[in-house]
Order: sequence, then structure tokens, then C-alpha cells
Amino acid sequence: MTPFDEIYDQPDPRAFYRELGALEYQTPHHAQGIFHRLVEARAHQTGSAGPVTVLDICCSYGINAALLNHDLTLRDLYAHYTSPRAAALTTAELIEWDKAYYAAHRRPDAAQVIGLDMATNAIAYARAVGLLDEGFAENLETAPPSSALFRAARSTQLITVTGGASFLSPRTFQPLLAGAREPVWVAAFVLRTGSYQAIADGLIPYGLITEKTTTHTFPQRRFTSAHEQQYAVDAVTAAGENPHGKEADGYFHTALYLSRPSGHATSLPLTALVPAVS
Repeated sequence: MTPFDEIYDQPDPRAFYRELGALEYQTPHHAQGIFHRLVEARAHQTGSAGPVTVLDICCSYGINAALLNHDLTLRDLYAHYTSPRAAALTTAELIEWDKAYYAAHRRPDAAQVIGLDMATNAIAYARAVGLLDEGFAENLETAPPSSALFRAARSTQLITVTGGASFLSPRTFQPLLAGAREPVWVAAFVLRTGSYQAIADGLIPYGLITEKTTTHTFPQRRFTSAHEQQYAVDAVTAAGENPHGKEADGYFHTALYLSRPSGHATSLPLTALVPAVS
């Protein structure tokens, strides 16, 4: 797969939106409505008067928080960050503009969002403009969570992942789940080129069973080359999936995995949370 390391940890997200927008990156768009339904379901289940706490893993510049907590679309964000006005600003000026931009579009039912990503600059930006209530630049694959992250994550009710699942293992999730005050749901959009089984198995000791959407998949982005497309078609085929109409037509695709306690899955079926079409 094409690496995009150079755009993931810059002082601001303009290059991120410019380059991924050109490739029609769209997973956060597909996740937006689903995450809203999951947050509403968690609020109803817990009966808490306060906001639901969401921990977004591999949060980058806070794109999921922007879409979850604001009256904005992914198209709006692409237009905002690729506009002539944005291009003319310094990073400091962009931060000030973004503070006002997101404040003007804030939803009254906003969730509390904790961001986790190893990209220090991206986390700092998302916190500076108010997208994250708390943010941590840590890599739980290589070290346990800091005491500050562990304390913050105790209130987590929903963990979300829209990118980076292929770089994760149970090591990232397990300390967060172990410290949580109540059962946590885990929602992950996972590329069909890889397997989620190891993570799903690692969640079982915490009382979570994992379901996968089977009615449809979600386009992620266009391929950057014929070589990348062939890699994806081969990997999906080797995994026992059919690339026809999906990877064979020019786009990476993801599947949604949702892990919950079995009682929650029984009382609120996955089909009630995920629409039949993307």
C-alpha cells in the first residue's frame, strides 16, 4: 500500500485533506451516521445525563470528532481545508480560524471525544482547535498507556477506529478495556485486505463478541496505482472475499466490525444500527 506518512503528522491538516481528498478518501463519511447511532444507543443504554465518551484510536487531526460533534460533512471539510483562504494562512492563523469554524457548527448533543494517535502534531492541532476534549500522542503497541491516558479512558463507552486497524493488535485495546468503568463497545472500519480476527479474539476476555456487517462494504479511497490495486485484489481474494465490483473497480473497501457484550448485541441487533446501504 502507498504510504502517506508525510501528511499524517504535519503542524496542520491541509496536506492531509488535499492529498486524501484527491483520492476520494471517504471512510469518515460512511462512519459519521453510524457513529451517531452508536452514540445514541450507548446514551440510551447507560441512561447517563452527561455526554457519551468516545475514544477515537488513530484519530489523526480529529476528523471523526469533527464529523460526530459538528453540523458538517466530509465534503465541507475538504472544501474548508483546500480553499484559497486556508491556503493563505499560517498554521497559527488557521488554528484561530478553525476555532471559530468548529464553534459555529457545534452540535448541542456533542459527545466527549478522547483522541489517541502516535502523531504528536496531529493530536496537538486537534486539541488546539477544540475537536478533542483530551488527546494523547502514544503508541500502545509498544508501551502501556500513560497514567493520564489510563485515567481519561476510564469513562470510555465507545471506541472507534476508521483507519489504522491493520497496524493494531489486541495490545492497544486491552489496557483501555481493562480500565474502563463499564462495558465498552468497539466499532472499527477495517480494510478487506487484512484480518481483524486477532483483535476480535483479544476482545473476548473483556466480554465482547464481534459482529461484521455482511450486507455491504464501504469504499475507502481510490488506488494510487495499478500495482496497489493488484495488491488489494490479490489480498482480498486470498482472504476468501470477492473483489468484483469493489477492489476490482478501483477502490479499497472496508467492512465494519462491532464488538459488544452479547446481551447488548441481542437486544439491539447490528442491522438496527447499520443501514442496508452505505
